[in-house]
Amino acid sequence: MKKILIGIGLIFIVALGAFFGPKLYASITQKSLGSEAVKSETIDEDHALATFAGGCFWCMEPPFEKLDGVYSVISGYTSGEEKNPTYDEVSSEQTGHVEAVQIEYDPDVITYEQLLKVFWRQIDPTDAGGQFVDRGPQYVSGIFYHSEAQMKTAQKSKKELEASGRFDGEVVTEIQPAKTFYKAEEYHQDYYKKNKLSYKFYRSNSGRDDFLEKAWGDERHIELQTNSLYPSFTDDELKEKLTDIQYKVTREDATEEAFKNEYWDNEEEGIYVDVVSGEPLFSSKDKYKSGTGWPSFTKPLVEDNIVEMEDRTWFTVRTEVRSKHADSHLGHVFDDGPKPTGLRYCMNSAALRFVPKNELEEQGYGEFLSQF
Repeated sequence: MKKILIGIGLIFIVALGAFFGPKLYASITQKSLGSEAVKSETIDEDHALATFAGGCFWCMEPPFEKLDGVYSVISGYTSGEEKNPTYDEVSSEQTGHVEAVQIEYDPDVITYEQLLKVFWRQIDPTDAGGQFVDRGPQYVSGIFYHSEAQMKTAQKSKKELEASGRFDGEVVTEIQPAKTFYKAEEYHQDYYKKNKLSYKFYRSNSGRDDFLEKAWGDERHIELQTNSLYPSFTDDELKEKLTDIQYKVTREDATEEAFKNEYWDNEEEGIYVDVVSGEPLFSSKDKYKSGTGWPSFTKPLVEDNIVEMEDRTWFTVRTEVRSKHADSHLGHVFDDGPKPTGLRYCMNSAALRFVPKNELEEQGYGEFLSQF
């Protein structure tokens, strides 16, 4: 009975997040510890900053983190005067701050203009009272420029949006000089990755996706179509491209059956790439027999293509592994592997595609031939 009550309690808390928004959910599940100031200026010629407000910052991180040329996306608070505000203070409208994201990016890979195109496709630019289910001045949209060039580009972008006639109302998103940006509490960073179930509930009930689908249709997926080396697909395209198990694993974080998957006992030489994007992930040189029934590796082939994050599903804490460009769920990594790394990257075959050694050149992976 106690276990049942605990389960019901957890479901209730998640439901609160779904129907009453992030403010109530966050205040119940964690204590606000305050924020910390982040330098708000261009760092060097290879590192620039962009700052955007679009309502709940949980929803503003995912589209930018997927982009090539983006180093990091931080959730935080800006535009107010109070130093180191807490989430509770910002939510109670005491600080003048808005929820925002600060993006560090390489301007040689992705331009500020491209970032703006992604930004407009995440918000309702005609809403002066907040964004979707989140109401109040802390949730209004805004562009905070870090240079005169950014200001001019943002103004031009806004005029083009107004002239397009896409929205019935006036575009009220303000363009302002950047002020000090305060990184939000760690709990809020990559919330959509750390708390997938509650984020899914919240987002699906926020009204954001319904609005964006109506306003933009297929064009809302422009955020995946910048200078990427790897192809991107809409959800409908992926359902056509992938098998049922491939879709469930990569998009819905499922786990395939042990010992009944394609590569668990594959001993051929070659590399394993993401089944969606083709980005190289692992090498047969680092594959070993773990006895688990899933393909296991001691290390990645290209570390930059691997993203690791905390996974608290199933009432435990694990480290999830995803691909950077396709954002495919791959599996988990554990610290019970063999030397030299002591790691076990336990992957789903359904998230991988194997490229044999003799086909590496032909399929565009010739740079890895030297491994063999």
